[in-house]
Amino acid sequence: MGTFERLRSDERDDRDRQFDHIVGNSPALESALAEVQRVAPTDSTVLVLGETGTGKELIAHAIHNLSARCGRPFVKLNCAAIPFDLLESELFGHEKGAFTGAVAQKIGRFEMADTGTLFLDEIGDLPLALQPKLLRVLQEQEFERLGSGRTHHINVRLVAATHRDLAQMVARNEFRSDLYYRLNVFPVVVPPLRERREDVRQLVLHFAELFARRMEKHIEQIPETTMDAFIAYPWPGNIRELQNLIERAVIRSDDGVLPNPLPPSQTNPIPTVALQGTLREHEVTLILETLRAAGGMIGGPRGAAARLGLKRTTLVSKMKRLGIYRPRYQRTGEFNEGSELTV
Repeated sequence: MGTFERLRSDERDDRDRQFDHIVGNSPALESALAEVQRVAPTDSTVLVLGETGTGKELIAHAIHNLSARCGRPFVKLNCAAIPFDLLESELFGHEKGAFTGAVAQKIGRFEMADTGTLFLDEIGDLPLALQPKLLRVLQEQEFERLGSGRTHHINVRLVAATHRDLAQMVARNEFRSDLYYRLNVFPVVVPPLRERREDVRQLVLHFAELFARRMEKHIEQIPETTMDAFIAYPWPGNIRELQNLIERAVIRSDDGVLPNPLPPSQTNPIPTVALQGTLREHEVTLILETLRAAGGMIGGPRGAAARLGLKRTTLVSKMKRLGIYRPRYQRTGEFNEGSELTV
């Protein structure tokens, strides 16, 4: 699911973990992450809502990593990807001989996730026939494998996700109301990329660098018109679409210039803040703006490194390479290139 990265800070402690694999600091994203921070330390069930490609699985990972269950199993299952006749066995397991083809005992995802977190993606695709069994596990923390009368007791936190409107499904009798209310204890809404336009530049730079490194290419320039087109585009496929288009652009890049992979009808950008054309200048601008927003802090959960999705040491290395220096923080909050670096 969704595919953008924020790397873990190397100076965190158990109470101060960073969000893994999440990039961006737009108000819409920060609001969602604040909700994650609020609910993560509890054992409450979380329902992650958002369009396809927004990164709901990454939010589930963040909830797990910021909880006391971090370091214990994080097990995931896409309810839409498993055939109906196999889904019950995937969830609860089965004994040898429970049905035709059950040639050995199988451990289900709930049992695998014991003491940890189970992430059920596309929960709106869970068949009605299985919903009472899921409700029982959530309420009683117990289940039986298929073909067995033995009750297994577990300690599992559930995080579920869907792009569907479950309330509307309940109204149409397509989803059980009791299960819906049990799942909807604490909803977290992941914003679509069109509501996070402030993050597009950072995501473009990130994916351009990522794919250039994988393909052993060197991207030196992102034209201003290309970046403006990215910012203006509505991104119906969200982060997944952005990632795929940047990968395509890197494949087609020549002479270190990132081409515009958007269809011609989508290349008329809305006015944006003027950007310099080189990749270096994009990075310098982004790092300086993030340092100002972070009040001069590089490390820590709200520091510039976390906001940029980098390790502190990686950001310091980038700053040295780009000639960006952070003077000791002053009341003006000004940062520049060329003075002594202090970390």
